Amino acid sequence: MLSALVIDDELFAREELTELLEETGHIEVLGQASNAIEGLKKINQLKPDVVFLDIQMPQITGIELLAMLDPDTMPKVVFVTAYDEFAVQAFEDNAFDYLLKPVDTCRLEKTVKRLLKSRQNNRHHFAAITPQSLDQVPCIGLNRIVIIPTQDVEFAYSDISGVHIQTHEQKATSQLTLKVLEEKTPLVRCHRQFLVNIKAIKEIKLLENGLAEIITVSEHPLPVSRRYLKTLKEMLGFH
Repeated sequence: MLSALVIDDELFAREELTELLEETGHIEVLGQASNAIEGLKKINQLKPDVVFLDIQMPQITGIELLAMLDPDTMPKVVFVTAYDEFAVQAFEDNAFDYLLKPVDTCRLEKTVKRLLKSRQNNRHHFAAITPQSLDQVPCIGLNRIVIIPTQDVEFAYSDISGVHIQTHEQKATSQLTLKVLEEKTPLVRCHRQFLVNIKAIKEIKLLENGLAEIITVSEHPLPVSRRYLKTLKEMLGFH
């Protein structure tokens, strides 16, 4: 039995696919999500074996969502698409599994058999279509969802309650990991728990024992550990 999450912005499509998956007797649907941000949160919370992912969604597409997942904990992904057969050729060529809307039960059975057979993670396949960088960071603020342009982020940090994004004007919580932010955005590591936008650095105060402290343009102090200080100084033109 495999656990699954269905992500699609159309309620009817979500309900129909969930019902078809449950009827196979091999898939337990742990939950549904109506957009990529909600989907990202549920992937992190529920840790499903497989995600059935709609490609065409507003604000953040299914392909962009792939780029936001941590490759070390990424579930299997089956694309669900209303694209025609010609567009689907791209998935065929790269050995992605996909379902064409409306979902055909015979085709679904083949996909489920393939999923049950393969216990290997298929994340390496996605490099061909996954964006190498993120232009926006989805966040959850106080009773609201916020999409923050990557260039507006001053710094990001993690604590016991999650990963937090700070801009000049606001602070919000993101479902992205620091590792994904470091790999897919211009933010650079200055401490085990902190990433900083080089353009947001106002000054670096050199402290004792090879430590340092960054002051951002919004006057936020950030710790700099010894192992990252040399790289930071080089990026800023100091050797």
